[in-house]
Amino acid sequence: MTSAPAIGFEYRPSRWPGRLFIAVSVIAVLAVVLSGMPSWGQVCVALGVAIACRLALRQLRSPVNAAGWAHSSGWTLRGLDATDEPASLHSFKVMGSLVLLRLSSPRYGKLSLWLMPDNSDADIRRRLRMRLAVMKAVAQESAA
Repeated sequence: MTSAPAIGFEYRPSRWPGRLFIAVSVIAVLAVVLSGMPSWGQVCVALGVAIACRLALRQLRSPVNAAGWAHSSGWTLRGLDATDEPASLHSFKVMGSLVLLRLSSPRYGKLSLWLMPDNSDADIRRRLRMRLAVMKAVAQESAA
């Protein structure tokens, strides 16, 4: 059996999670404004929502511009300074056409890479889904 081909892809953060965070934050502030809460409470909750949204948006920024997987070396991350860093896959989630990878490396710490239709190729996501399914099956077999 031949070894699996390497999978590499350039990564730029998707715009959709940020838009979703902002939309949910606006709806939350609107709900608070329309409630019967005193105005000082409305201001406090609105500030809390704004701060939480800002922190969530900040976490979406990535110090990584490429990632890859190879059978022999595992996961690697390429930083903005074009240096490669080994990484390990902690978890993943596949939901329809979305692939969420949670990787960690000594240099970058824990990262979440959201691969969506607006920031990655459909073929890359398909190959990743297949590779992740094989990795999951192997992990389940070894645990049993």
